[in-house]
Amino acid sequence: MPLIPEEPQIHESAQGPRATSATGRTASTPRPVPGPRTAAMPRPGRPGPGPARPAPPAQRPHPTSGRPQAAPPENRSSPQLQLIPASADGALVAADEAVDLLLDSGRAPGDILVLTTGEQHPWATHELSFGEAAYWAQHEAGDDVFFAGAGGAAADRLKSRPVVIVAVNGAVDDAAAQALFTAKRSAGALLIVCGDPQPVNAVFGAGV
Repeated sequence: MPLIPEEPQIHESAQGPRATSATGRTASTPRPVPGPRTAAMPRPGRPGPGPARPAPPAQRPHPTSGRPQAAPPENRSSPQLQLIPASADGALVAADEAVDLLLDSGRAPGDILVLTTGEQHPWATHELSFGEAAYWAQHEAGDDVFFAGAGGAAADRLKSRPVVIVAVNGAVDDAAAQALFTAKRSAGALLIVCGDPQPVNAVFGAGV
């Protein structure tokens, strides 16, 4: 009688081929790659379309003693004074960082006024290029951070705001000292001064 071919035996221990990569290694389960952070719309208080602010170096240390915290209750008699040590060249960057910290802590953009004792902040220079009327209209609206020079005739047009930040981006001479006192009068609750501690302390006294 004809022979019946034996059926192939399948052993339970046999396993199918493992997924391998092109190099022959076992392919590991791919890990999710974090995508780019969501590009948030420009937040009120971080002005645009002016020139981009200089980006601070990565992992740049910030002295915790000089970082502005959530502002205390309003004090109409005298604002709280905070000093953030900074060179004349770094005062604008320190002021910009102070603005960001205040906004992140919950301060409304319209609460903040940023003044410079030396050259104008780049945002102010940009906005003034469209004319003084449009520039000062933004200050009168009072719904966003406003940047201005601390001295000269412009100082007479500045209205008080709860928080005033001063970037001492020039020499602390008589004009700068007068600008600092003007800033103090304009601050309702908090005055933040970004500059060289020694001359600033000499202007305000040991209370800074």
